[in-house]
Amino acid sequence: MTPYASAAGSGVAAYECGPDWIAIRFHHGGTYRYDSTQPGAEHVRWMQRLAEAGVGLNTYINQHVREDYAARLDD
Repeated sequence: MTPYASAAGSGVAAYECGPDWIAIRFHHGGTYRYDSTQPGAEHVRWMQRLAEAGVGLNTYINQHVREDYAARLDD
């Protein structure tokens, strides 16, 4: 996984992207996969952009997707 640039001030620690999904590891220890089915392709595209920019990802998740993830991954 790629360390998230704003990790020090964010709930997001790291991320990994694929063509239609993003996996996000949070500082609290959970890793979650978001994909085109849940929460949907538009949200995933925004999350990928924010992850690569290193800013705003945790806020976006809290405001738009919350617990609408496709799967919780084993850590």
